[in-house]
Amino acid sequence: MPLSHPRRSALSEQVIAALRQQITSGEWPVGSRIPTEPELVEQLGVARNTVREAVRALAHNGLLDIRQGSGTYVVATSELAGVMHRRFAGADPGHIAELRSALESAAARLAAERRTEKDLKQLDALLLRREEAWESGDTEAFVTADATFHLAVVAASHNDVLTAMYADLGEVLRDWLRGDVGETLTPETYMDHTRLVDAVRAGDAVTAGAQAAEYPLVCRPGRFSSPARG
Repeated sequence: MPLSHPRRSALSEQVIAALRQQITSGEWPVGSRIPTEPELVEQLGVARNTVREAVRALAHNGLLDIRQGSGTYVVATSELAGVMHRRFAGADPGHIAELRSALESAAARLAAERRTEKDLKQLDALLLRREEAWESGDTEAFVTADATFHLAVVAASHNDVLTAMYADLGEVLRDWLRGDVGETLTPETYMDHTRLVDAVRAGDAVTAGAQAAEYPLVCRPGRFSSPARG
């Protein structure tokens, strides 16, 4: 439905809000290319300059990346996520691994204590999707499936602040995982998460926390120092 046409500044805000909604709702997931400028003009019923202004504003805020000759892509789901991605894009991968380990360990402990039957069904389904993505050999599909699974573990903690913080770090953590698994999926980089889910299901907070803490720190030899595989 075309947007209404109030004064220019208010209209621009409406367009920005409409585009942001497409991103935050998951309609345009991270990594996807958004519709072209002419398509957005037709969909929203506004002038080309208004669409261009809104896209540039969201690019400035870190949600979109305008790539000349290729299109505009979603790179974050919120302004804070965009800031996180820019801030930590060049961080030491070992430090990212340690951060992920700390957050996921704390969340897994809470998940073991607070998870619901709905959470467990979600974890089972996402664990299966992760396995299927691995078997497909599609690296990007596996990265997405793995990230979605870990976010579900964090969400099962039922700590909204922890979940929001982890989600805002999502693209930083996906970048780390892409670097860790490499361009081709190999047995050396595979980690089975069944024991993590089993511990959460059993309400075993200690084991759940230990399992979640271990995964990010077990990485391909030579990338950075980490504990030995246990």
